[in-house]
Amino acid sequence: MIWTVLLLVQALLFYFILTNRSRRKTDPPLDKGLVPWLGHALEFGKDAAKFLNRMKLKHGNVFTVRAAGRYVTVLLDPHSYDTIMNDSESLDFIRHAQVLMERIFTLRLSHHQMAKAKTMMTKHFMGTNLAALNHTMSRHIQALLKAEMPPNQKDWKEKGLFDFSYSLLFKAGYLTLFGEQNNNTTDLSSIYEEYKKFDDLLTKMARGTLKSEEGKTAQSVRQKLWEFLAPAGLTADLGSRSWLHAYRRLLQEEGVDEETQAKAVLLQLWATQGNVGPAAFWLLGYLLTNPQALWAVKKELSWTSQVEASGTPLMDRPATTPVFDSALEETLRLTAAPFITREVVQEKTLHMADGQEYLLRKGDRVCLFPFISPQMDPEIYQEPQKFKYDRFMNKDGSVKKDFYKGGRRLKYYTMPWGAGTNGCVGKQFAINTIRQFVYMVLTNYDLELCDPNAQMPEVNASRYGFGMLQPQGDLSVRYKPRNTH
Repeated sequence: MIWTVLLLVQALLFYFILTNRSRRKTDPPLDKGLVPWLGHALEFGKDAAKFLNRMKLKHGNVFTVRAAGRYVTVLLDPHSYDTIMNDSESLDFIRHAQVLMERIFTLRLSHHQMAKAKTMMTKHFMGTNLAALNHTMSRHIQALLKAEMPPNQKDWKEKGLFDFSYSLLFKAGYLTLFGEQNNNTTDLSSIYEEYKKFDDLLTKMARGTLKSEEGKTAQSVRQKLWEFLAPAGLTADLGSRSWLHAYRRLLQEEGVDEETQAKAVLLQLWATQGNVGPAAFWLLGYLLTNPQALWAVKKELSWTSQVEASGTPLMDRPATTPVFDSALEETLRLTAAPFITREVVQEKTLHMADGQEYLLRKGDRVCLFPFISPQMDPEIYQEPQKFKYDRFMNKDGSVKKDFYKGGRRLKYYTMPWGAGTNGCVGKQFAINTIRQFVYMVLTNYDLELCDPNAQMPEVNASRYGFGMLQPQGDLSVRYKPRNTH
């Protein structure tokens, strides 16, 4: 027993020596925190934006922090982002993604398999394939809205706006992308309920901080979702779900077994549905709590009502909607908060735009957090915490793209969809879906706040780093079909 204890102590000391380090002259500023090994992990996970803003004030635009035994170099200068995003030799994106996949989805896919899947996805979310997706999504949104608000409904219905937006767009997205075999309301609602339980635990799964009961719940909902998704994409489909059949076929050709395929399809379910519903919630919420913005967007969308009678959905025809586009861009600036993470696979010199140079050590991680800069940077955006629907419009109605930091024009002035190899494959489909949903809701239904003086809820701070933020609470609204009294 004594020898066992001594060996354990020696092993711990040896590990501590290996994972503990001092800053070299060539390193970025180093902040290890007060707790050995753990470092800043708890504060980082609790509210990444608050923590990284504090580190930025203390150390500047680049610094290294210790978190749960790992050293993470955080870069917050958008002028220098390209030196990270364009380097695929010294830096690797897939490794960190693979860690998250295993923790969240218990899924293992190789670098090669993930790269081939992304190439395939890109083809299926463009051109005529994108048009087919848009058309099918429009049809499902319309049908689900009518089920939620029948044309003969005269009384107001009350609901939380987040639940309304997320549940409806999840169901429409599920039917469009994963199959119509479960197209009755009961089945769709059951799938959404299980998915929402899964989504609510996602950040804890990613960080490995699930409590015992939460771990059991996570495994249970994963199992149910795998069963729901097992048949999706197995049969050939020339319509909107041809992408899923191609994905399943690719996995089969790579020798991936059926159980792993179901896990991979769950990954795609979250990737395609985890951001659109929350984004629509934030956009409608900001419009409802900013009457001038709501009036401007409604005025712009009103002309489409006449064309809608032709049966051509808004997103299936050319549409110039600078006010809506600016309001959406502003919404995403305020609420899109993904991390862009790379693994350092060989030492790299980080060349900053201001001329400074730092050495990135092999085995460390590099993290960009565009939410802090550029998106919430007061040097770039005046009153960055405030929603200004016309922030991305010039006076002549054209798109505003000229934003500056340190007197230099920014290439990356907002990054809700990532950039480079981190760019979202389904970006245009997501934008089209949000536009169509908001258009249908605002033109065909009366939607208003239950409390005219209600304010937007605070964000759930634990969601920083995982795409679209979600609210801490909800915004109560009431709705009914238009022209019913």
